[in-house]
Parts: sequence; C-alpha cells; structure tokens
Amino acid sequence: MKRALIIEDNDDNLELISFILNAYGYEYSSAMSGMEGYNKALTEHPDFILLDIQLPDISGTEVLAKLRATEATKSIPVIAMTSYAMAGDREKLMDAGCNGYIEKPIDPEIVIQQIQSFLDNT
Repeated sequence: MKRALIIEDNDDNLELISFILNAYGYEYSSAMSGMEGYNKALTEHPDFILLDIQLPDISGTEVLAKLRATEATKSIPVIAMTSYAMAGDREKLMDAGCNGYIEKPIDPEIVIQQIQSFLDNT
C-alpha cells in the first residue's frame, strides 16, 4: 500500500485530503508545519508528499528546497497544493521541483487523479 505525507496547516483541508486518501486505500501521516513535515519525510520515507505552500513556520517552497537538497528525500514525488493561482505560479513551483500542482479549493477528483498519475509514472 502506498503511503503519503500530507503537509498542511489547515484543519479543514487536512480532513478533506485525509478522507480522499483513506477512501482510495492510501495510508498517510500528516504534519501541520513545514519543519515537522520535512522531518517526517526524513524518517518515514513516504511514497509521495502533498505539500501546502503557505505554512506557519517556513514556506512550502522552502520545504521543497530542503527535500530536493537531501539525498534521502530528493526523489520523493511532491504535489503542491496551494491557493496561489496567479499567472506563472504553477510553472514556478514545477521549476522548483514539484511533480504536480493542485489549486485550492481542493477538488477530490483532481487530487486523486494527480496522485494516481504520479504513482503510475514512478
């Protein structure tokens, strides 16, 4: 069974993402801050990470940079989940090392399609 790490500080979004993953048979753990998420990625080695970009301590882009700079986590697929919807934001995140991009508010169908397309290609 594939295991996800959800790095998300909003309780409602975390609950929705957890519900979606559970419904499709994925295991998951979660972190409410960037550093907690980074540390969990180091110890848990998830199959993929769902990463909020606006976090309370360090930004999701900082978390992504740390993940990509660390040997143990650099190849873990990361899907950014963000309310950033300005022109070019998706491209910036993809160029920074994200494997996917999901806009908030979260659409459950899009979330699971993105996850499944990653896992099919890894």
